[in-house]
Amino acid sequence: MVQQPAYGKSMSSKHDLSRRAVLQFVATGTIAMSLTTLAPAAEAAPSFAITRPIHIRSVSLRVRDLPMMTAFYNQIMGLDVMSRGESESVLGKDGQALLTLKARPSGEPDDGRSAGLFHTAFLMPDRASLGKWLIFAVKNGVPFTGFSDHLVSEALYLDDPEGNGIEVYADRAPETWRWDGDQIAMVTERLNIDSLVAGLPGDAAMPYLAPEGFRIGHVHLRVGNTARAEEFYVKTAGLDMMAKIPDASAIFLANGRYHHHIGANVWRSHGAGLRNEKMNGLHELAFSVSEPLMDGLRRRLTASGSDFHEKGDTIEALDPWGTRVQFVSAA
Repeated sequence: MVQQPAYGKSMSSKHDLSRRAVLQFVATGTIAMSLTTLAPAAEAAPSFAITRPIHIRSVSLRVRDLPMMTAFYNQIMGLDVMSRGESESVLGKDGQALLTLKARPSGEPDDGRSAGLFHTAFLMPDRASLGKWLIFAVKNGVPFTGFSDHLVSEALYLDDPEGNGIEVYADRAPETWRWDGDQIAMVTERLNIDSLVAGLPGDAAMPYLAPEGFRIGHVHLRVGNTARAEEFYVKTAGLDMMAKIPDASAIFLANGRYHHHIGANVWRSHGAGLRNEKMNGLHELAFSVSEPLMDGLRRRLTASGSDFHEKGDTIEALDPWGTRVQFVSAA
C-alpha cells in the first residue's frame, strides 16, 4: 500500500530551519529587485520529468503588480526575462518560456478556498543546485512556508509576493523510487537541511541565476473534487494515476512513470465551483505532448464532450473549474 500523508501540505513541516542551519545562514541583506535580461544559454541535459511524452510546458498567472512580480521571478527565482511590456512579461530558461505574467491591476485576490493554483513546482537539475538556491534565498530574507522530504524528491515551499504558491525541488534518481505495482510511494517527512547545504558556498549575490535545465516539473492544483479532476486529467488528458491519499483528498498524476506532473487536492477547496474570472492567480496551464499522442487526445476530448478548439500545433480546453489547459504538440 502506498504510504501517503498530505504530500505538499505545509503540515508540522512548517519545518523551521534547524538551529545549526540558521546560524550558518545569517541573513546579510534585503532583496533589491532590479531586472536583469539575459541571453539564452545552451540547454542542459533534460531532467527525467520533462523527457516524458506528456509533461508540463509552462504556466501563466494574472498579477496585480507586474513590475514587482517580474522582478521576483527574475531576481529571486532566477528566470531570464525573455520579453516584457506594460501588460505582460514572459520569463524562462535556456530560451524556453516557462512563466507568463499578465497584468491585472484591478483583479480580485486569489482565494485559497476556490479552485486554482496550489503551487508551481520549479525543478532543479540536481541536489547541489537546490542547496545553493536555499542558501541564497535564506541570506536574502526570502520567507518559506515549508520544507519536506518526499522520498522521491526534496522540496522547499514559499509564496511569491502576491501569494501564489511555489515549490522548488530536486528529484532523487528515478531508479531509487519505491513502487507498489504502478503506484509510487511518497511521504512528507522532515527535510535534512544540514545535509542539503553541507559543503556548499554561501553565495548570496543578486541576481540569482537559475542553472541550465531549470524547468517546471509539476503543477499542483486546488480543485473542488478529486474524482472530477481524475476524469479530466486522466481519462481525457491522458495522464496516469500515480498515487492517491486514502481519503481521496489529493491525487497525483503523471505520464511515463514520473512521480507526478499534476497534483490536485481539496484540502481547502472541497466543493469549489467554476473559478471566478475576475480573480488573479492561475490563468493557464500548458502541457507539452508528443505528436503521436495528439490524435488520441483529440478523440478523448471529443468523446468526453469537452469544449475545445485547435490552433496550429495547440489544442486548448477548459478543465472542470474553468482553468485554460493547453496541449502543445512536440516532435
